[in-house]
Amino acid sequence: MAVKSFQGPRADSEKAKPVNILVRDIMTTNIVTFKIDQSIHDVMKVLIKNRISGGPVVDEKGQLIGIISEADCMKEISDSRYFNMPILDKSVGHFMTSKVETLPAEMSLFDAASMFHSTGRRRFPVLHKGTLVGQVSRKDIVIAAAKMRGTTWHQP
Repeated sequence: MAVKSFQGPRADSEKAKPVNILVRDIMTTNIVTFKIDQSIHDVMKVLIKNRISGGPVVDEKGQLIGIISEADCMKEISDSRYFNMPILDKSVGHFMTSKVETLPAEMSLFDAASMFHSTGRRRFPVLHKGTLVGQVSRKDIVIAAAKMRGTTWHQP
């Protein structure tokens, strides 16, 4: 006598849908910005107060013109010791990086991770049609990737 399978028809299992997370989905939109004429002392206080390591510098119209970081502040601290002088009250414009690399809001999480890896940057301002709309950090990328665990990763 032949053995029959008593297993019923298999239910169609729901397949995980591919995930395509964009920079705009993970970026911080409530960002701390700085002005070019702001003093470096003010910047240090804001960085400490907000527990951040840097931020974009914008003009009076809110357009991105540079970026200032803790590393830029270190230059002033180092120079003041070298010249045996108190930290001067120089402006952000003196220390900021004006050639700013940015990421488009529509860039994929994977391409953004590649940019972080290849440049060694800690943060990128995010632009949409030339306007500053947010900022994305290494931490944002790591958090998003950790949440994706167990899903199907999809690159466009």
